[in-house]
Amino acid sequence: MIARVVSHQLPKHRHRWFGAVELDNGLTLYMSGIAAWLFEGDMVDLVIKNEPKEIHGRKILFFDDYELYKIYEGEKIKVWNVFSKNIELPRYSFRKEVYRYRIRAREAIYERDFERIAELEQYHYASQKSKVALWKCYDCGNLMEANTKPVCECGSRNVHIVEIKGSTPASRFLLFELVERQPFEPEVVAYVRVDPPVPLMHRKINREIIENIREKVFPEEWFKNVFSPEKELSELFKNLRRCYSLKVARYRLWEKASEEAMRKCNSAASRIARVVVHPDYRADGLGILAVKMAVEWIEERRVPEMRMRKHLVETIAQMARFNPFFEKAGFYYVWDTASGKPVLYKPLTEEAESYIKDFLSKDEIARKHGGRLCVSRYGSVTPLEKLEFKDVSKLFTSTLDLERVSDEVKTVLQSFGVRQRVVERYVLRDVNLKINPGEVVVVVGASGSGKTTFLRLIAGKALDMDDEAYKPSNGKVEVKASSIVALIPFELEPQITDKSILEQIFDITGDIYLAVEVLNRAGISDAVLYRARFNELSTGQKERFKLAVCLAKRPSLMLVDEFAAHLDEMTAVRVARKISELARVAKITLIVVTHRKEVIKALSPDRILFVGYGGVAESVKGVNENCSLLY
Repeated sequence: MIARVVSHQLPKHRHRWFGAVELDNGLTLYMSGIAAWLFEGDMVDLVIKNEPKEIHGRKILFFDDYELYKIYEGEKIKVWNVFSKNIELPRYSFRKEVYRYRIRAREAIYERDFERIAELEQYHYASQKSKVALWKCYDCGNLMEANTKPVCECGSRNVHIVEIKGSTPASRFLLFELVERQPFEPEVVAYVRVDPPVPLMHRKINREIIENIREKVFPEEWFKNVFSPEKELSELFKNLRRCYSLKVARYRLWEKASEEAMRKCNSAASRIARVVVHPDYRADGLGILAVKMAVEWIEERRVPEMRMRKHLVETIAQMARFNPFFEKAGFYYVWDTASGKPVLYKPLTEEAESYIKDFLSKDEIARKHGGRLCVSRYGSVTPLEKLEFKDVSKLFTSTLDLERVSDEVKTVLQSFGVRQRVVERYVLRDVNLKINPGEVVVVVGASGSGKTTFLRLIAGKALDMDDEAYKPSNGKVEVKASSIVALIPFELEPQITDKSILEQIFDITGDIYLAVEVLNRAGISDAVLYRARFNELSTGQKERFKLAVCLAKRPSLMLVDEFAAHLDEMTAVRVARKISELARVAKITLIVVTHRKEVIKALSPDRILFVGYGGVAESVKGVNENCSLLY
């Protein structure tokens, strides 16, 4: 059914999540704030799925009653139902699937959606606002700033979200929900905000400013009509002052300018203005997934304005220097803006890609970076030369006596026949073992079986320690490594200072980009934690930071006892996968003690060693079979 838009309505304080569109056939369509992009005279194709309901003399189609397509230059662009797609994100450790996210990506349309966005927005640290959303009490009219839905001072809970600061009326949002989640996991783990391109873009080369750089690289018409309320302000203000006081004119100015700018907005590019991932889910591929899905949404629905075909997706992000997820989603780094921020583009057509590649091949500066901005700086370490046990035994001797116990305890012990005895026990007996350079090895066994002793003997030889606890009773441990780090809780731990955690890693690496990379690898991807001191971290964060310190030293050999002991299941799995991946790529020999089945699977070890009753047995089965033997 072909129809023409007569008008759109957006309740003043609900424009984000509710709108209504009237058609010339007498029907009113209830929808989200997408209604702001449908203007008088727009032609649409309406598909009715359910009979309209008559309310107060109006025939209304509700959210699930119809589909709607905008007709632009003979092409149909789907407007409603909104974009929604279920996707799966498997996480691998060297071609073995460790776990899988099941996620729904869909456009935000309900009030609750925007409440979730506000909650996530507080983790977007580029924002200068400590309170990211504006809320209104519908009982007393009070306006409040908060990051989560507040209770009004009047005691009312009838509070609704009005605005997400930093966004514009032109902004549209894509949510990412966990379809399958644990009770303690958040419903929404990420969102992407899409806007029209910035009105103007200039390039900075040393101290020289090249104006309107986009129009020098791409066709001028691609960026001719972008969302720019500023252009409309002057004339609108003159007209408003004829009718209203200065205060009222200013109040209505921005609203009218924004609507007029949206009416004119029609470009061949869109801009990803925000990508916010919940801190617990960063550095695990969700940022890449979010960007890819946003690109698909933009291409399919021509978001935000649903008019001209999209050739490009633009983003301007300083953090892209430290995290490569835009590049991993297919974006090219092209230049820096006049303010020094990197600009990246994703081409959606062959024509756009040809313009970008032509620029990258001909521009003097672009030729040097080749479209790459964020490159891993960790590199490869000096590999382990040798690690071998030759007829190694470790005998523990302890004397049991009753000299230092109270009479009451002595009575109990004597009743069990405990008087005085020398107990001798081999923890390791005649062990012969060789560990190859670059291997990831997991050591398992019952409590007290000798797992920690196994690590102690390696560390004792590598670090030339005199303590008898770190020396074999018989045999020889041979270790040749240019550097070794050991994390054995309460025995061998990295030195911690009172500086911020990012500064401490930077002091080790001497490279701030590498310092951020190392923290991300260890599972600390929340930028607000970078400024924290060690004593401000939670127990689990402290454990991850200690792992980061070990990695920052780029060791040939890394020993970790009770790996991920203080981390919840999903965090432990993510950290294990990332560290195992880095160890293999960097050729670090990693030896880990753990009893956790899910961690072993995520580490995807080359070998599993079973320690117990004095022996060390090497597994010949796969990781999954070995994990089942632990229980």
